[in-house]
Amino acid sequence: MGNRETDAWVAYYRHDWIKFLRSSVGMVAAGFGMSRARTLAGAWYVLKANQLWAPFPDNQPDGARAYMRRFYELVADSEHFDPAEAARLEVEWWRIHRAHQHDSSVTRVQLEDALVELYSYVYKADKEAVRPAAAHRVDAMDYSDRWVAAGCKLDDRLLVEERRALVASYAALRIAVED
Repeated sequence: MGNRETDAWVAYYRHDWIKFLRSSVGMVAAGFGMSRARTLAGAWYVLKANQLWAPFPDNQPDGARAYMRRFYELVADSEHFDPAEAARLEVEWWRIHRAHQHDSSVTRVQLEDALVELYSYVYKADKEAVRPAAAHRVDAMDYSDRWVAAGCKLDDRLLVEERRALVASYAALRIAVED
């Protein structure tokens, strides 16, 4: 998952939507174990949400939430949560990350807390148990933000660190949700 998400983040910031979709298919397949048709539909919804979110500063948060709600409706068939609330929490951490990128008064703790809210809600896990996963993910975002600021070069060592942090995040999340 961490490897696939790193590839998705790279594609997102380079606006390579075909590669983003391929990475999303892999992430959805690995993360949710749905049928092929549902996996493809879910990856498409994730792509569309991210395309609506990507333009800065003129993104479309309502549209992004609508597509993420559709994604979580697919997932919710086997889970027990409200897809609209999961989508709200998902796009909220996107919002806080975007603010954190452009405003130093938005803290790492705020971003970590937003991820904790999402993880604990979607996975029905203890908030403190998922906090290490959130912290590693914020580390990955920091590496990614530095990579973007440095010009999005594919041979940049920051991508290696981002990948390690995302792999660590998913490992910590798996431990938290399996307990």
